[in-house]
Amino acid sequence: MPNIKSAKKRVKVNATKAAANKARKTNLKTVLKKAEIACSTNSAEKTAAVVLAVKKVDKACSKGLLHKNTASRRKAKLARMLNAAN
Repeated sequence: MPNIKSAKKRVKVNATKAAANKARKTNLKTVLKKAEIACSTNSAEKTAAVVLAVKKVDKACSKGLLHKNTASRRKAKLARMLNAAN
């Protein structure tokens, strides 16, 4: 346990940010999985699911959860799945 006041605050802030990042990343994985399932089952709302997933990927990239190339690759994969389903 740190003794310095600023170090104590760092521990608390890091824990809070880690929890927020984990929640965002979990939500992103869920949305990506739903979009993938919607495309594979040729669901009626597959376009809406893919649009939401792309939006979430962009948001994760802007928040620093994903590297820009990773985000681009994931969006391209979603587009390929949607085109294959259509």
